[in-house]
Amino acid sequence: MTPFMAELIGTMLLILLCDGVVANVLLNDTKGNNSGWLVITTAWGLAVFVGVVVAGPYSGAHLNPAVTVGLAIAGKFPWADVPVYIAAQMLGAFIGAILVWVMYYDHFHQTNKPGAVLAVFCTGPAIRNYRSNIASEIIGAFVLVFTVFYIAGAQITPSKTPIGLGSVGALPVGLLVWVIGLSLGGTTGYAINPARDLGPRIIHSIFPIKNKGTSDWQYAWIPVLGPLAGAALAALLYLHLG
Repeated sequence: MTPFMAELIGTMLLILLCDGVVANVLLNDTKGNNSGWLVITTAWGLAVFVGVVVAGPYSGAHLNPAVTVGLAIAGKFPWADVPVYIAAQMLGAFIGAILVWVMYYDHFHQTNKPGAVLAVFCTGPAIRNYRSNIASEIIGAFVLVFTVFYIAGAQITPSKTPIGLGSVGALPVGLLVWVIGLSLGGTTGYAINPARDLGPRIIHSIFPIKNKGTSDWQYAWIPVLGPLAGAALAALLYLHLG
């Protein structure tokens, strides 16, 4: 397991479970049809936990280009490794989205709402106002990355002896994404991750998915640039605070 493979597999699992829950809620004739926003946000938080459990020991489990860039700006990650991590994250997002298409293949055929089909793969605004939409993504990603800087391992004080928490150490990140979804996700669907949105959107665009419409490329720049800007602001504030 190399860092590249860890980021790829972790992101693949993230997208499989995250886009999978959206498919379960929105597509016709699923067991979870119309189960709502709480189901989606809860599964997103738990999916992040799964991805971090798998990738954390090998790559640090960024699973998100915004996190990778934010850590690099803050001096906590080498810039030379940024392209490798982002490439792995994008490839993992592609594979995860394809697996969701395979998993829910019959249900895509039963769903004649192009908007619901698109929402399985990528985010879209509740109210289309690009200025407000990018602000939402900036704020959400800022909360994500800024909080990640302050997530610390458990210690015995005053000796500050580290305590290994194993897989439970991934839980804070999952809880963080859960609360972002519950609190800030209602405006744009809280992409807060360029790979999460762009990778599956590309799959939606090029794959023969039943009943799909446009991939809404007019909006696609917001869930890419917004999270990157939010991560940069979080890193700059962190550096300023010392």
